[in-house]
Formats: sequence, C-alpha cells, structure tokens
Amino acid sequence: MIPFVDLQAQYRSIKPEIDQAVARVLESSQFVLGPEVAAFEQEFAAYSRVKHAIAVNSGTSALHLALLAAEVRPGDEVITVPFTFVATAAAILYARAQPVYVDIDPETFTMDAAQLERAITTRTRAVIPVHLYGHCADMDPILEIARRKKLVLIEDACQAHGAEYKGRRAGSMGDMGCFSFYPGKNLGAYGEGGLVTTNNAEHDRKLRMLRDWGAERKYQHLLQGYNYRMDGLQGAILRVKLRHLEQWTESRRSHAARYHSLLSGCGVHRPQAASWARHVYHIFAVRSSARDRLQRALQQREVQTGIHYPIPVHLQPAYASTRHPAGSFPESEAAAREVLSLPMYSELSDPQIEAVCDAVRELAPLAV
Repeated sequence: MIPFVDLQAQYRSIKPEIDQAVARVLESSQFVLGPEVAAFEQEFAAYSRVKHAIAVNSGTSALHLALLAAEVRPGDEVITVPFTFVATAAAILYARAQPVYVDIDPETFTMDAAQLERAITTRTRAVIPVHLYGHCADMDPILEIARRKKLVLIEDACQAHGAEYKGRRAGSMGDMGCFSFYPGKNLGAYGEGGLVTTNNAEHDRKLRMLRDWGAERKYQHLLQGYNYRMDGLQGAILRVKLRHLEQWTESRRSHAARYHSLLSGCGVHRPQAASWARHVYHIFAVRSSARDRLQRALQQREVQTGIHYPIPVHLQPAYASTRHPAGSFPESEAAAREVLSLPMYSELSDPQIEAVCDAVRELAPLAV
C-alpha cells in the first residue's frame, strides 16, 4: 500500500529531536502557552517575514479571531471562495457575518481576482483569499481592490506554509494571515494548532487578548474572548518541525516535478503553478472527468488518494443558501467533480512515485 500521507515516517526521521522537546515541556510543566509557544511565535514570524505571530489552538480559531480583530460585525459581508474547506466559511459565520463567494481560477484553484470587485457591496467588510493546496492566490490585484475599497484582507494560508507570491511569503501580504498546523499539513502539530500573522501592532495586541479570554492580565478581562490558546507541547513540537520545513518543502517540490514528468500525456490534467508562485504542494491534485472511477481503480492497486474537496461550500447542506444555488460557480463545481489528490509527503520515495504514476497512466484511459 502506498499511503496518501505517512506521518509515522516523518516522526521517525526526527524522533530524537521531538522526544527531547516533549520531555522539556513535561519537565517545565508549562502546558498552556508558555516559553515554547512564545519562542515558536518568534521563529514562525521570522520565517514568514512578519513582525508578529499569535499562536492559537486551530486554523479555524485563527480565522475567527482575525475577523474579530478586523472588527467584522454581525451583518457584514466577507468575500471568499466556495472551493475550500468549510472552515473558511464557518469562521465567517462564527463572527455572525455573511459569506459571499466568487469563483476560482481553474488552473490555480484560487480566487479569480477578475470577479472580486463585482461581489463587493456596501456591506462588504473583508476579503479572504484562500491559498489552496499550497499555491498563493494572485494577490496584487486582490490587494489593490481591497485597499481601494477600504476592505480588510485576511489570507487563509492554512495550506500554504512557506508558499510565496512574487517573493513574498504567504501570510505577510494582507492585514493578517491565518495558518493551520493540523497534523497532515506541511507544518503539522501532533494534535490541533493554528496561528495568525500580522504586521499591525494593534491587531497583535487584540489577538493575544481574544485567544486568552479577552485578558491582557490574568483575571482582567477587557474583551469578551475565547479559550483559543496553543498548548505548550504543540509549540515545542512545531519549533522542531519548523527547522525542517524548508527541506521538506523542497522535497515536495521535487516530488511534484517528478509527478509532472511521469504523468505527461496520460489523460489527467496536472496542477499548474503560476510563474510568480512558489508552490509548496500541500496537495498534488490532478483532474479527471472520470475521477471517482479512477480513484476506485487506484484503491484496488493499493494507492491511497484523497479528494479535496468533493462538494463546494455553497452546496454543502449546512452552508447552502438561496443566494448561491447550484451553477453559481461553475469552475468551483467542476473542480469538485474532477480533482483527485495523489500521495504527497516529503518522505515519499522515487519508486513509490513511479508506482503511482504507472498506475495512473494505465488506469486513467480505462476510467473514462
């Protein structure tokens, strides 16, 4: 079996460092926030080329608090894309705002900047472009529109640790950037974790209060906040893994180049990286008009795959509305029918990649 992701292989490669970091936290007994989390915040801020990083307990919490720090209020509209994990829309609803969607560019799977301005109304307060699969959205036109319309721009960089747009790191371009450290991410915790990046000192101050019951000092609650703090163990683990992230990223990029070469002309559409992008390949998603049959055939060959994502947010039963019926976003809906995620992780071997590609090349024509 070729697994879709192999977290055990990654752990084995850094086991002594991880075990030492965990023991350090157990000895200190600083289990919530504490010095390991504070050090990780500084190190991740430097990595992302921003002034501030605020660690929280999940990527969803990061998005929620970023919206609150931006003073998004009940009834405001926040524009994003429907082809994303539901957490992007859920966080908007947590803030009691209304998600409004624009379609994606079919090559990068990210926000089609040409459609953004048409979606803006007098109620629009913020824009959340999603750097999906490890590829940044086309940020310059999005930033220009947001600045001209006086909108807050929050980057959903939950799948884009280390990704770049014209040399700028994901999470450094907007007013705030939001990251997830779910275990399967390029930089994954051993549990849940998230973080907000910003260059704005007031956002930094407010986010730190909001994640910790709205308190700037213990038992002095200036805001109605939340228990969204990062665990000390996760901070220590993420510090270890951050030191390896660039090496892992280059391995992913090398694997993606190998996939591109071996899958040429085999009947599936390979993911395309824009000329300005440093794609970090959280997901390597091909497209096939017979996606479901191809996935079943690969499973029979013991190749694990994933689908990210089979139903766009505007068609999910929990998030559907009459404002965005089926057919509203044809590119997102087509992608949801066609994308298939192949195995992708740093420890993937060349023979495994070759076996996956051999199976795809043989089975893709038969699945049509």
